[in-house]
Amino acid sequence: MNIQGWAEIALTLGLAVAIGWPVGVYMSRVWSRERTWLDPVLRPVEKLFYAGCGVDPNKSQNWIGYAGALLAFNFTGFLFVYAVLRLQGGLPLNPQGFDGLSPHLAFNTAVSFVTNTNWQSYGGETTMSTLSQMLVLTVQNFVSAATGATIAAALARAFTANRGEGVGNFWADLVRTTLYVLLPLCLVLAIVLVALGLPQTLSGGAVATTLEGAQQKIALFPVASQEAIKQLGINGGGVFNVNSAHPFENPSPLTNLITAVSINMLGWAAFFAFGRSALAKKDVGALVIAASILLSAGAGAIYWTETQPAPALVAAGVDASVNMEGKEVRFGAPATAAWAAMTTGASNGSVNGMHSSLMPLGGAVTMFLMQLGEILPGGIGSGIAIMIVMAMLSVFVAGLMVGRTPEYLGKKIEGREITFAMLAVLVIPLAMLGFSAIAAVLPEALKGLMHEGPHGLSEILYGYTSATANNGSAFAGLTANAPWWNTTLGISMLMGRFAPIVAVLAIAGSIAAKPKLTPTAGTLPTHGGLFIGLLIGVILILGGLQFFPALALGPIVEHFQALAAVAGL
Repeated sequence: MNIQGWAEIALTLGLAVAIGWPVGVYMSRVWSRERTWLDPVLRPVEKLFYAGCGVDPNKSQNWIGYAGALLAFNFTGFLFVYAVLRLQGGLPLNPQGFDGLSPHLAFNTAVSFVTNTNWQSYGGETTMSTLSQMLVLTVQNFVSAATGATIAAALARAFTANRGEGVGNFWADLVRTTLYVLLPLCLVLAIVLVALGLPQTLSGGAVATTLEGAQQKIALFPVASQEAIKQLGINGGGVFNVNSAHPFENPSPLTNLITAVSINMLGWAAFFAFGRSALAKKDVGALVIAASILLSAGAGAIYWTETQPAPALVAAGVDASVNMEGKEVRFGAPATAAWAAMTTGASNGSVNGMHSSLMPLGGAVTMFLMQLGEILPGGIGSGIAIMIVMAMLSVFVAGLMVGRTPEYLGKKIEGREITFAMLAVLVIPLAMLGFSAIAAVLPEALKGLMHEGPHGLSEILYGYTSATANNGSAFAGLTANAPWWNTTLGISMLMGRFAPIVAVLAIAGSIAAKPKLTPTAGTLPTHGGLFIGLLIGVILILGGLQFFPALALGPIVEHFQALAAVAGL
């Protein structure tokens, strides 16, 4: 550890928040259909979409209609992605000559990209054709990210409504977020990445002669455009198997900084957009501070663990102060720690180093950040939505302690809202721990593990944690391309994505119908240090009580085993 490393981490995390603020203001204008500087170019295109689909963007939907449209759109997307992946071998733009995917892998991949998870049970450069990468995976990277943003937009309208019924129009929110936010930003970032050395080609590969004189085919894809939406959409699925550790996806420290900042930037922007749209800038500022504290603590903890001597090297008598296993030398421990925290604090899942090679406690931190609910800052819109749920639970707890009816952002929080809030947060441990428990004793599931003992349990727990949290990263030792893993991980992704979405939209519908209240002397302030501390406590207690026993059996036991092995020398 040194001051340069800490400064690198602080710069990376700080830039994401700083850039997210003005982008969030712009995003709020897009949600509210205020005039933007892109209107002259994009408004005619937007109208064409509405006319072609028969959508009236001015017609507000109640929460049931909004949720129904969202689910129908995503189900249609799943069917389309599944069909293309199964038929890949007979479709054009397949210079690699790849066959279609197996039924269970196509199911897993289609669910993965529709749910914004981007879990990959395959090697991208050896499995997916150029058409599949562009037509279905990239398209889902855009619309799954926009789907998350629609949730926050609907929830923000609910808090400003006064005995209203509608929460907005899903189709308008989806189209406007894609056209006005994601496409322009991705176009700019893709051009920057091409200028910095990322490939952008429809060629299937290039042939190179090695130093030994042999011929080697190097896989090529339109990488820069994929990388842009992969990070800005908080998706995470890489074109290449080793993701952003590959030099074609992330060739230099500068591209590493730019893409790392891109991971969290739109997540923070959604926080600020919600604050402006819900007329609650100070209150959302408190949520940003709480999330930033937790994310910074996670990054610091990973950096601390990875700058300790690796026990295996100590046992071998090697002088090494940094654990460089699984890390790229062009990034080192600080950039790897910052990336690991940012990708697991968001529902991104891209990696610039192998998480399975982190020290045991470092791996535990990455899991724990996901288990908190992907709210640091989480996905675009989905992160702030679940953070609002946590804030509602916090004011509910405070109300129980002082005997007052809890309120948040001018709305009473009553039994219906708390019921749906608990549904949103309890489905996460149900899928993560439930499937992990079954897999830990099922012979068919255990075949996919590379390791036995605590690290093998960590591979299982990390897999279902990542899938349910719609993150997509993995402990690389798990071989998940098998019917059991592809099917159950797919189910976990569906549970982790759509159960909370429906619950949040139900909360939005209930909140919208309530009268807007004026704060009184008895209203708990939700923008000061006291509330920030209460919110952090609720988040940690929920995560700690639910997941600490499982973490204790996996990475924590592995940590003490490593210490005991070194001490016994």
